Amino acid sequence: MEFIANVQGLTAIAIGIIIGLGALGACLGIAIMGSKFLESAARQPELVPMLQGRMFLLAGLIDAAFIIGLAVALYFATGNPLLSALQAAH
Repeated sequence: MEFIANVQGLTAIAIGIIIGLGALGACLGIAIMGSKFLESAARQPELVPMLQGRMFLLAGLIDAAFIIGLAVALYFATGNPLLSALQAAH
């Protein structure tokens, strides 16, 4: 039983790391992309409509990567495959 508790505790730590690093990466990615967009818009204002569409596309892709990580973390939180394999062995 102590081993099962250790697996649950380490799974909780892994979930926190997955969500925390994913959120940090998404925030930094969108921040850097936004700053580069503003720089390019200031240099060439005539390209703003094209750059704006591409910026929103990339923002969606960055958020999608974070949400996929969030889904994996929720999968481990609710239907932990490590824990079910361990319980089947006992």
